[in-house]
Amino acid sequence: MNDIAAGLATPGLTVAVISAGVSDPSSTRLLADRIAQKTVDTLLASGAHATIAVIDLAPIAVEIARSIVSGFPHEKVQAAIDRLASADAIIASTPVYKAAVSGLFKSFVDLIDNDLLVAKPVVLAATGGTARHAMVVDDQLRPLFAFLRAIPMPTSLYAAPEDWGSTELGKRITRAANELTMLVLSGAPRQIADNNWSGYQHQFAGNATRAERSAADIDFTTDLMRLATGGRLD
Repeated sequence: MNDIAAGLATPGLTVAVISAGVSDPSSTRLLADRIAQKTVDTLLASGAHATIAVIDLAPIAVEIARSIVSGFPHEKVQAAIDRLASADAIIASTPVYKAAVSGLFKSFVDLIDNDLLVAKPVVLAATGGTARHAMVVDDQLRPLFAFLRAIPMPTSLYAAPEDWGSTELGKRITRAANELTMLVLSGAPRQIADNNWSGYQHQFAGNATRAERSAADIDFTTDLMRLATGGRLD
């Protein structure tokens, strides 16, 4: 994993890029980089400073698999999750294989706490070998991030081989970057999370900052906890 600074003297907002591309060079990573750079440029034009934090999944694929089997994130996987948790916005980019999102991408997402991405703005993107896979982004990625209670942008992005030389792809990237910028700068995502946090179901001791809990947060006075600790009901 590596960071790409946006060329700004003072870091401010962080845009996290998740790339599940495995080839070198990777068209999936290339698409994510184009979206991220356009987003940073748009934020800068609006007077906001930004940094891009890239999470490449291919180098930690073995650790992701081991984490799935053990049920506990490997330290490299945990570092990626922590980076994602601290981001103000996300660009999620995956290759499409056999009309489905990458297994590597889905495995990483399976390790994320359900409340880690609450109200985080997300641009959804995918690449594939044929235009027939274009609907995978909205058919599979959008419901996935909706389940995680993130905020997917209206404009999704898909690039087949013939799209790279098309001006239409550039226009869609610009539109998605504008949507992400306007939502981030509005402050609405943070307000949504702050105002509704207590109403969400959270994982105990989860990775989400607001969900951090310890034994001190457990109410041992409830009937269930009294029975669990060897007590009895009056």
